[in-house]
Order: sequence, then structure tokens, then C-alpha cells
Amino acid sequence: MRLDGRRESNNVEDRRGMGGGKKAGIGGIGGIILVAVIAYFTGQNPLEAVLHQVGNQYAMQDPATEQVQQQFSPEEEELAKFSRQILAGTEDVWTELFQEMGRTYTPPKLVLFTNSVNSACGSASSAVGPFYCSADQKLYIDLSFFLQMKRNLGADGDFAYAYVIAHEVGHHVENLLGILGEAHSQMNGMSKTEANKVSVRLELLADYYAGVWAHHDQARYGSLEEGDFEEAIDCAEKIGDNYLQEKAHGHSQPDSFTHGTSEQRMRWFKLGFDRGDMSISTFNQLESEL
Repeated sequence: MRLDGRRESNNVEDRRGMGGGKKAGIGGIGGIILVAVIAYFTGQNPLEAVLHQVGNQYAMQDPATEQVQQQFSPEEEELAKFSRQILAGTEDVWTELFQEMGRTYTPPKLVLFTNSVNSACGSASSAVGPFYCSADQKLYIDLSFFLQMKRNLGADGDFAYAYVIAHEVGHHVENLLGILGEAHSQMNGMSKTEANKVSVRLELLADYYAGVWAHHDQARYGSLEEGDFEEAIDCAEKIGDNYLQEKAHGHSQPDSFTHGTSEQRMRWFKLGFDRGDMSISTFNQLESEL
């Protein structure tokens, strides 16, 4: 992606290296992030897992917690800058699209953390992967997740990473439009199998919104270079429930899908990229049309 001269968002809380990270404590950051990749892209829905903790006591980050003096690698610092620039791009695009809908877009905050973090949805370790918390309207990302995407899934490239961020922002858009809250209310009274089907619709809609963002970001800035779109499509393929379950176990269980198949994820992201509008929703489609 061509991001030279692009602004960086100020809606960022950098909590990396905070002492609260000591609570994670299972095998170090490498092992935790490896679990994160598996949890984020397979049977566990990190969004659902985190939101189920809303009933827990909200443990705010202790201001008196001593910050660990830590030097971050140039690679991680570049990812932090990249994430701020992508977030800024989502702010520009969604502000304009919400204005066209007669609404006001309130951008989410991006929280960068190491190992574990406290949110309004409860405490979470890196094992849940990147997630969006509707209770505080913040995105949470441990940047090591991107490095493990590359090393363990082969899902590489800056636009693949941008797709992950844009997908989480997509959940924020769902929240502002009332879709997320309504869906989770429905899921509370459903069987696990039926709730998983609603989860798939939420995830595919977030993929669609990620594509909508990419459409308008490209129109505004001409940021995509040769091969960028293919990076995102390749990432979408490799994070399909069927692909990952078959890779891990040799077979897949459709009833356990929470994010959608590779074909669905690629198709909905591409559809959003091609259309660039808000005229359709996964919740208006028959199950056979997803």
C-alpha cells in the first residue's frame, strides 16, 4: 500500500508494555499469540467470547501500574504507525458515508496492547486475538498477531493486515447502526448452532464493510499497489472456518462455523470492494445466498 504522507489517527491508546501484561502468563508472548491466531480464525469467536464477559466487573487499568520499560522492534513500530494510518483512513471514509446516510460517525479508539488488556467487556489476553468491544467502542490489537499471521498462516502483506483492522472497524459500524446489539440479543435466546449462524452473518457483514472501506480508500487516495487486493483475498481464504478446520483436523464441521467459509469471506469482502455502498446486508439474505 502507498501510505506516504497519509495522516495517523489520534484515536489511539498505546498500552504496550504495561505491567498488566504479566497476567497473561502462559508460555510467553509467542505462545500466546499463536493461540490468538488459532482462536481468532477458528471455532472460537473472539468477539462473542469477549462480549460474554460484559457481566464481569469492569477492571480498569490501574493508573498506578508501573509501565514496563520496553524497547519495541522497528518492525513492530512500523506496524504501529501503519495501524494508525489505516485507522485514520477508516475515519475519513466512514465519516463521509455516515453523512450520506444522515448520521454522525463516532470513530472508535484503537488500543495497542501487549499480552493482556482490560476493557469495558472485561479482561482479555492476546489469546482472543484482535477484538472490538461495543461497551467502550474500542478496538484492541496486540501487534504481534500480525507477525504470527505471516509466520503461521502465510497470510502476509500490508493490505492483509489492513483488512483485519478494517474488519474490526466493520463491527464498530455494525454497532453504530444497531445491528450488533440486535444480533447479540437474538443470539442469547438461541441454541449454539443457531447462534453460530448469526455470528457468521455478523462476521461476513464486517468483511463486506471492510471491502466498502477499501473501495472508498482506493478512490480517495489510490493507495493500492499491484498485488494488494490479492493479499486481502488470500487472507480471507486462509481465515475461512472450513480452511482452518481442515488444516488443523483434516475435516470441517459446518455447524461450528462462526466466521464463514473461505468462499463466503472472499466473496463478501470482494462484493463490498466492488460496490462500495451500504445497500445490502448479510441479514437481508437467505442462508443459501450467504
